[in-house]
Amino acid sequence: MNNEQQIRDREVIYRPIGVVRTEFTEQEQTPIQGIFNNAIGTIELLPEFEEGLTEIESFSHLILLYHFDRADGYTLLQRPFLDGEHTRGIFAIRHFKRPNPIGISIVRLLEVKGNQLRIQGVDILDGTPLLDIKPYVHQFDNRKEVSSGWVDNQHLDEISDWNCTPKELRNRKRTNVG
Repeated sequence: MNNEQQIRDREVIYRPIGVVRTEFTEQEQTPIQGIFNNAIGTIELLPEFEEGLTEIESFSHLILLYHFDRADGYTLLQRPFLDGEHTRGIFAIRHFKRPNPIGISIVRLLEVKGNQLRIQGVDILDGTPLLDIKPYVHQFDNRKEVSSGWVDNQHLDEISDWNCTPKELRNRKRTNVG
């Protein structure tokens, strides 16, 4: 068996460590990036993982990894929400229809109570399975002289002034129709 086949045959299994609770129940009404909104949510960590939260309250922001459990298959080419005129490769955008439907969000940590974390800047559907939490560490995670590809040409200053959901982007003719 060659190396490529070994990679294809390998099974990777993750189990959720908790669930993300938000006000968002429909993808169309969910913000596309947490930086564009102040929505509040809650992480409900399974009780057996609570000890892993020790000292997490000293961080202002967290990186959440989660499973897009309502994604319906994947596509290698997709029109991103911020630019509906151009089709892009799925690995050049953050769309949820991915070969491995894993999402990432950076949120502000507001409060920790037992196994519950109150967070802000949420762009995640209610009930989404949480795979991991990592602290956002400015010294490690911030990069200088970054190129953000096609996103650099978008007018993000305008988007931050209003509710940035797929539905609202379409209403403002800022994205694809479907």
